[in-house]
Amino acid sequence: MYSIIGLLIFILDIFAIIKIIQSTASGIEKILWILGVLIFPVLGLIVWFFAGPGGKKI
Repeated sequence: MYSIIGLLIFILDIFAIIKIIQSTASGIEKILWILGVLIFPVLGLIVWFFAGPGGKKI
């Protein structure tokens, strides 16, 4: 069960990194967002989804 959740988080993190790279953000912003997603996989993904480049606007 935990391996499925881990795999899902991994896939979503890869998706987020691809979307960050494709975004119109500056180079340093992209690097910081990618580092955030890599260092904090779950929290970084959630923050990116709501506030990241191209993320949903609340």
